[in-house]
Amino acid sequence: MSQADLTMEGHSTSLTAGPAFAIPTKKLAMWLFIIADTMTFAACLVVYGFLRNGTPNWPRPFPGITNVALMTFVLLTSSLTMLFGLRSARAGDKAAAFRWTMITAALGIAFALLHVREWLGLISEGMTLFKNPWGTGLFGASFFSITGLHLTHVTSGVIALIVVGVRYKGGRYNADDIEVLGLYWHFVDLVWMFVVPLVYLLNLAH
Repeated sequence: MSQADLTMEGHSTSLTAGPAFAIPTKKLAMWLFIIADTMTFAACLVVYGFLRNGTPNWPRPFPGITNVALMTFVLLTSSLTMLFGLRSARAGDKAAAFRWTMITAALGIAFALLHVREWLGLISEGMTLFKNPWGTGLFGASFFSITGLHLTHVTSGVIALIVVGVRYKGGRYNADDIEVLGLYWHFVDLVWMFVVPLVYLLNLAH
């Protein structure tokens, strides 16, 4: 083969090679969704902060941190199990990856049940979207809106975990799909780390 042929072959190879920093479509779509959703949560929390600081009789209905600490522990543990699931998928251990994914979904369900129990307790004390026995009705509207938005994301994530896990076990999805779902789940956990201090810890009863 002549030098010219080698040169042409080299150019052909370089032209057909993919970009060095290409991002898979699914992962790119998830990152774009996370960026957009971050703006949504940030806007909600900023508005909440303005309402709280501008309202003199803002309620402080939470007597302690036991329930929110338990919910936080469950959610952080689910991030860890999600990492174990991805590591197993990358290693080709399909059974372990499926098991860890289902454990993550179960922890998500436990978090949702704890959250609903908390809601029911507050409702039983007279708190609604527009009124409560402790002060301004804006608290109920902002609390249910922010925590409800987060709970919706958790519920959607649990459904996705079950669907992706089952399809992964059946061979229709691969480790990349587990990774993309993990990005979403870690994002949901990270948002909770901002909700806890702003919505709960600042509103502990004196």
